[in-house]
Amino acid sequence: MILIPAIDLSQGRVVHARRGRRDDYQPVRSKLCRSCEPTDVISGLLRLHTFSTLYIADLDAIRGLGNQRDVLEKLRDQFPDLDIWIDPGINTRARYRQWQQLALGSTVLGSETLSNPGLLLNTLATDTDTVLSLDFKCDKLLGPADLLEQPEHWPTRVIVMCLDRVGSDEGPDTDRMQQLRRKSPRSDLFAAGGIRDLDDLLHLRQLGVAGALLASALHDGRIGPAQIAALA
Repeated sequence: MILIPAIDLSQGRVVHARRGRRDDYQPVRSKLCRSCEPTDVISGLLRLHTFSTLYIADLDAIRGLGNQRDVLEKLRDQFPDLDIWIDPGINTRARYRQWQQLALGSTVLGSETLSNPGLLLNTLATDTDTVLSLDFKCDKLLGPADLLEQPEHWPTRVIVMCLDRVGSDEGPDTDRMQQLRRKSPRSDLFAAGGIRDLDDLLHLRQLGVAGALLASALHDGRIGPAQIAALA
């Protein structure tokens, strides 16, 4: 199972995501670092464990309030060995092409901002490295409902993002993970939202989930070196 630290960027800071209520997000407070500055947070995560992959959500871009391009370019230069998955709020083919030219990391297409399923199909025709994020809130898919009926078009890597569980400590949505595993057994699914501890990770691995995005449980110490070693 691949463990992927997740950070949310807004106005140059890492913020603490809670239940998808983005207007209420506050600067992250972590046992791993002294500030909410992105470089400090990522360095703290890498001192905890030599993670190979990092997920970043550009909340400003997702919300249509600008973007964090300068910050992302800096992070790419500072952490060249990390495979960075970035959700930059892609909603048009033109924006996708512009983003690809920057070559800042693996592109995450979030269903929340996708204008139509055709954008995903056109993207995958030229870039098999794309990651799809199926974004759910209150048991509803955000974005084109047709995405759930076209699993044959999903890429290899699919994030199952349960926004209302993020930062909630309610546990992952294992029922949804099982449903989507049955729908697309060829895809590698990555659980995001509500993961509390090693037991949650072991349960997800038992269900055949390929990986998990983690934030709160890393920052408050519930998942640390001992838990990561036990999972391995």
